[in-house]
Amino acid sequence: MAGFWERLATVVLITVVTGILLGALGAVATLALCCGVLLLILIHQQRNLAALEKWLRAEKSSLPNSSGKWGDVFARLARLVREQKHSHQQISSALERLRRATSAMPEGVVIMDEVDRIEWCNPVAEKHLSINSSLDAGQHITHLVRQTQFAQYLAAHNYNEPLVIKQSRHQGLTLSLQLVPYGDKQKLLLSRDVTRLERIQTMRRDFVANVSHELRTPLTVIGGFLETLTDESHADPETQKWALGLMTDQTRRMQHLVEDLLTLSRLEDTENQVREDTVDVPGMLRKLYDEAQSLSARRHLVILSLETDAKLLGNNDELRSAFSNLISNAIRYTPDSGVITLSWIIRDGQGVFSVQDSGIGIDPEHIPRLTERFYRVDRGRSRETGGTGLGLAIVKHVLTCHEAKLEITSELGKGSCFSVWFPETRLLTQKMSKPDAGV
Repeated sequence: MAGFWERLATVVLITVVTGILLGALGAVATLALCCGVLLLILIHQQRNLAALEKWLRAEKSSLPNSSGKWGDVFARLARLVREQKHSHQQISSALERLRRATSAMPEGVVIMDEVDRIEWCNPVAEKHLSINSSLDAGQHITHLVRQTQFAQYLAAHNYNEPLVIKQSRHQGLTLSLQLVPYGDKQKLLLSRDVTRLERIQTMRRDFVANVSHELRTPLTVIGGFLETLTDESHADPETQKWALGLMTDQTRRMQHLVEDLLTLSRLEDTENQVREDTVDVPGMLRKLYDEAQSLSARRHLVILSLETDAKLLGNNDELRSAFSNLISNAIRYTPDSGVITLSWIIRDGQGVFSVQDSGIGIDPEHIPRLTERFYRVDRGRSRETGGTGLGLAIVKHVLTCHEAKLEITSELGKGSCFSVWFPETRLLTQKMSKPDAGV
């Protein structure tokens, strides 16, 4: 409304001034004067328009100075520019925060347009899918993820369940891919590394299969002999004694297997905390040395070397179980007349318990998997010697609970050395008068 009255007042003022000029100067002079004024106004308008055009072309130049209406226009433009810059900074800051947050996500994120071309991806997605955010922008996703399963998943438009694939470019990498439609026909491709989960599932299946297999054999033996013994036609006392002896052995084998499974279950319990007891390692090893002599039945030369009387902070029963497993393995896989050395020393500030044998040795390809449940280098020999296949798995969990590490060195035909390294924080040391060795 104010603009209307302002325009009306301007028209009235021009009319009055024109009337006065006509009366005072005459028509010709008035017309000439009006033309001159209009020319000046036109020049003024052209100059401001040119300044505005120059400013529009040069984005970083400052707004021109002017008076009157043009001054108001430029002032409003300056305010709009400031508001736009502020909004742009806010949007840029929010976008940068979003990109940082997306980049920090443990999952890969790929933004795709309506025709499945890559618009952006975070570093995790670059690693998972072997793509480059800057170089591959605009590329169709199937040009880079070249797997038939993924192309079919993309074309099916059924994204309720993720797709699990093995990444061919990264050996051993298993990915879970899921598409999430959003916005104006855009899509998010989320990738998650499920290699460890798949490995756990595989281990679980193998574990169930191995336990079933380990229990099937003794149960079959016991069941077969029970059927034999119930048959009255086979009442020979010698046969019964032989059958009962085998059943006892198989029952004991199942008992050991169940006990080892229960031990593993207890060790893997996250709420199971290691007791900080004082473990007399030299005293424990002297007892284990006597047990080794009995287990070996003098078939091996067993040597005990104690170069320190350092003790440990930990669980006495668990450490005894771990040490006993390593010693019994050495006896089991060392031929008669072989040498087995048990030692306890301080090396590089750490306590080291080692079992060195002159046994059959282990092929290097098997060493990384020795602590897996039921993993056997030679299945037939392991069963003959009475092992459950869980001993080294128990050792691994006991040492993990005690912040220790197991080091295995071996050479086929020349023997093996299993060394347990305990951190300095678990050592309780004191001076020893002289080394203690036993044969």
